[in-house]
Amino acid sequence: MTTRSAEHTTLVIERRLKAPVARVFRAWSTPEAKRQWFACHGEWAPLEYRLDFRPGGTERNHVADTDGLLHAFDAHYIDIVPDSRIIYAYEMKLGERRISASLATVAFEADPEGTRMIFTEQVVFLDGYADNGARLQGTQIGLDNLELFLEREASPIH
Repeated sequence: MTTRSAEHTTLVIERRLKAPVARVFRAWSTPEAKRQWFACHGEWAPLEYRLDFRPGGTERNHVADTDGLLHAFDAHYIDIVPDSRIIYAYEMKLGERRISASLATVAFEADPEGTRMIFTEQVVFLDGYADNGARLQGTQIGLDNLELFLEREASPIH
């Protein structure tokens, strides 16, 4: 019998990116761009990706880890203000097991060096899933990939 539980936490990650707000926002909102950076494990196999970026739209990123286990991200966009904020809710599954549900907000502000981006996630880990900091680490890796993507995009050779 499964023990039911709900463990809440909030993650806040601030990044200063050397790209204009419009370009950073485009990296989040364009399927071709987001698919290139939105992963925390480059060695995992992509299974399905789609992005319908609009209020009421959805995003799906399903990958298999090196053991073949499905890692499923399914999101629903709630609020989008171009070049200002994105709010979405999402669930994560390992195989068929839902491990978490989250509300995420990404805020963008112009900065003298480019963009100040603040990612805030309110997450609830479900039914005894022991995250042990993996969500924070994975999100930080994903945002590192965003930063590298923006640098490559700005480079005359990429």
